[in-house]
Formats: sequence, C-alpha cells, structure tokens
Amino acid sequence: MAIPEAGKVITEALRQLPPGLGELPAEMKQALRIALQKALSELDLVTREEFEAQQQVLYKTRMKLEALEKRVAALEGAVELGEDVLD
Repeated sequence: MAIPEAGKVITEALRQLPPGLGELPAEMKQALRIALQKALSELDLVTREEFEAQQQVLYKTRMKLEALEKRVAALEGAVELGEDVLD
C-alpha cells in the first residue's frame, strides 16, 4: 500500500475512535499512528489503480487464450480430416 493511502486509512481509523479516546495526548496518538502504519505496511495490499490495471491485463490475456484455443481446435479438426493446415 502506498504511503498516502495508508495515511488516509490511519487518519480515518483515528477519527473513528470513541469520543473519549479521540482526545488522546498527541504522544499516544503518534504511537498509535506508528503502530497502525507498521501493521498496514506488513499487509500485502495493492492500490485500486494497480488492481484495475492487473484486471485489464488478465482480461486481455483471457481473450487471447480463448482465441488461441479456438485456433488450436480448428487446426486439430483440420488435421483429423487430413486437410493441409500450413496455409
């Protein structure tokens, strides 16, 4: 996860604390922020943009695979019929 996204998550988490905890001393908030940052950095996360880019790559790869499967099936059928497949 990129640092700006992690910062947003941490800020939101701190905002969601119950009212009494939201008034933590700055030192404790900083310690909590550091702990959350460390926990998030250890997770294997990707940004939405990275996910969508990989989704497009997967889609294109799937389309190419389907086209190749059809072509191989056609070539196999031609071979079984004894047709010249080198054209």
